[in-house]
Amino acid sequence: MPTAITVTSADLVLPPTDQQTPTAALLRAPEDQTMDQAIGDMHVLLEQHGYVVAIYSANLPIAHERRMHSVRSVLESDRIALLKVDLPPLGIAVLVRQLRQLSICDFSPGVVASAARLLPHYIHAGALLNSVTKLDRVPVSLKTHAKSWVPGSQFAVLAGPNPQLIKVGPTVKPLDGPEFATDLLVAKGQSQSEWVQQTLAPAWKVQAIHETALPSDSPGWWGTGKLVEFAAYLPDISVLYQLVASVRREICHWCGMELIGDRCGFCTSPLHAPENRMPSNGVLSQGAPAPPGS
Repeated sequence: MPTAITVTSADLVLPPTDQQTPTAALLRAPEDQTMDQAIGDMHVLLEQHGYVVAIYSANLPIAHERRMHSVRSVLESDRIALLKVDLPPLGIAVLVRQLRQLSICDFSPGVVASAARLLPHYIHAGALLNSVTKLDRVPVSLKTHAKSWVPGSQFAVLAGPNPQLIKVGPTVKPLDGPEFATDLLVAKGQSQSEWVQQTLAPAWKVQAIHETALPSDSPGWWGTGKLVEFAAYLPDISVLYQLVASVRREICHWCGMELIGDRCGFCTSPLHAPENRMPSNGVLSQGAPAPPGS
């Protein structure tokens, strides 16, 4: 069975891209189920899938995060990876679907978990906002805050991989985008602006535009409900596979899981410093490889 991918909100589970892509399981909030139920659900996932990779937002309420850690402690399981991701909600939904795609490939659970730290480098997640007065996830200058009070102002914000913020205008260059082929996922809030589809998408030369419902956590993350959230991403599973497979694999010195990058996805132990490992060619311990075909 493929490694189980889990989320903390049902609206982070995007429709599958094909009939083979599995869904994600839901780890409910403490107010929605008892501790015994949470333990039982996780136990079933481990029995059915062997390993669980839980993806959750850095903005998740602390009680929910503590619940997940408590469940793992009670089960005394080293087969549960709890991975906090600092992406906007729509970006997390895209990442979760990519991990769901990779979970049925011939990657070990440790590599799938480690991919959750690699793939965000290739997800351009942002939003078009009517106001940035309550935006605290991306640096905003006092001058920009002042402009936010001007009626009719709009701001394009990129949270990652490289934070950007511009005031939208006819002479303003759009946000710097990906240098590789992507699809664009768009979710509209209370704003009905077409700037993302009509201006940003052509500037980024996206291959296709898809629409989805706005995640419930998006207004809180961006500080306003008057927004259009977007995420550009690698849609092709063969490209994702090549990207992950191109990174050197290591064995975690602590738990023995396979990993890519510089940290184990299951026990979070860092990779040993190069001087403490056997020498070899092509080591990639930090950063991410260039996107295939870029």
